[in-house]
Amino acid sequence: MIGEIATAHDKTAAQVMLRWHLQQGRQVIPKSVTPSRIEENFDVFDYDLTADELASIDALDTGNRGGPEPDAIIRENFSIEIPEACG
Repeated sequence: MIGEIATAHDKTAAQVMLRWHLQQGRQVIPKSVTPSRIEENFDVFDYDLTADELASIDALDTGNRGGPEPDAIIRENFSIEIPEACG
């Protein structure tokens, strides 16, 4: 699915996922130390995913998360002291 969308736009699957996040209004912070990958991560602003492509990617979410629900990620549930961060 994502591979087909990537091929249609002459992009990588990672680029499609970055673009999907951006078009959903999310902030994206890709991680890489490889210059070619960093350049690839920036090469996502010259195309748009169609409404059908966005819906297809959205449909991949089966609700089976590998971690906590986003709404549960609050300071009260995950607060830890980080001495280096406390002035």
